[in-house]
Amino acid sequence: MSVRTIDVRERVMERNDAIAADVRRRLRAAGVPAFNLVSSPGAGKTLLLERTLADLGRELRIAVVTGDVQTQNDADRLARHTDRLVQAVVTNGACHLDARQIDTALDAVDLAATDLLFIENVGNLVCPASWDLGEEAKVVLFSVTEGEDKPAKYPKMFREARYAVMTKLDLLPHVGFSIEEAVAIATEVNPRLQFLFTSATEAEGLDEWYGFLRGQVRRRSAA
Repeated sequence: MSVRTIDVRERVMERNDAIAADVRRRLRAAGVPAFNLVSSPGAGKTLLLERTLADLGRELRIAVVTGDVQTQNDADRLARHTDRLVQAVVTNGACHLDARQIDTALDAVDLAATDLLFIENVGNLVCPASWDLGEEAKVVLFSVTEGEDKPAKYPKMFREARYAVMTKLDLLPHVGFSIEEAVAIATEVNPRLQFLFTSATEAEGLDEWYGFLRGQVRRRSAA
């Protein structure tokens, strides 16, 4: 008797990509850019979003979906800085968000009254790299407390990302980290990667980050 092998993972990924395409169509029809923030645990995603909501929340109508393996702590932190709904996806062990979760979350978002969507993914540089969520782009956060060779160790994430945000620049005097070396390694992995440099604690580089976000919103509104 012959044997038929079914690649379950391939089937799951195909289904995810189909849902992600629907999410992307919904967002583009509404003129809402969406950014999927990815990083190692502790790189500063939540703090950067806290500052962004506090500083831009009155100017831009920002929706947020957060993902965490356990607890909704990050969502609770962000909710203190906005009167809009912050949605927490607790994955109960899964190491990434998927497009179905984002599609469901969008049902509770008034896209006509939204300028920008942030997806704060689970802290992990492996699993989220393979999952399309329907975002405009992946934004990888890379802190100066990590090794310069992080992009070489996790090349798929840095290849999939369109933007890289260097974080925790206020700690540079206290760590042996070379920004020049880190950028060189990341650029070797992905020559098209665009960089921003920030410290959410000291508000360093945030004007550039905010300018980037404003520009993305204007560009999508004009499309």
